[in-house]
Amino acid sequence: MATRGRPRTFDPDVALRQALALFWERGYEGTSLSDLAQAMGIASASIYACFGSKENLFREVMAVYGATSGEPPRRALREQPTARGAIHAMLCATADEITRPDAPHYCMLILAAPTGAVENHAIREFLADLRHGQYTAIRDRLARGVTDGELTASPSGLDALARFYTTVVQGLSLQARDGATRAELESVITCAVAAWDLHNL
Repeated sequence: MATRGRPRTFDPDVALRQALALFWERGYEGTSLSDLAQAMGIASASIYACFGSKENLFREVMAVYGATSGEPPRRALREQPTARGAIHAMLCATADEITRPDAPHYCMLILAAPTGAVENHAIREFLADLRHGQYTAIRDRLARGVTDGELTASPSGLDALARFYTTVVQGLSLQARDGATRAELESVITCAVAAWDLHNL
């Protein structure tokens, strides 16, 4: 049976990773469709045909990012046996990822977000939802620490502690973008983990 339509001349998975590299370097608003077409080695029409729009392409790119660079911190939260150990390992994994020599020194969730144009509101909300997912994952791990008897905190105290460590995660990204080294980020992590013993919730 004859195949209808022209076959694709590019690998969508490879194209996604090429788009990821460009979005990571320039952010959402700083990346044009023509930039993407050039980086991916395909025509703009092929981007529309395969991904639907720049917005949809970015959403798929963020799924790839979450499954790769975003996974080590989440895995640390899941796999460490204690809540304190999980928080410490999550912060270390975050610092490792945002200071890799082969990638831009920041988290895409934090610094690839659009800031101005009204038409980008949906992407701002999309990234805000992903960042809220970070907070939720941290809070859930802390709540498990309460259940395990490792941590004593009220619901509002858990909220505050989760927001504190979410803020540290996001702040590490800003520090790395502005030139902080892995060793300098380690000093921030040391202070953040020390705060565990100081909380009075």
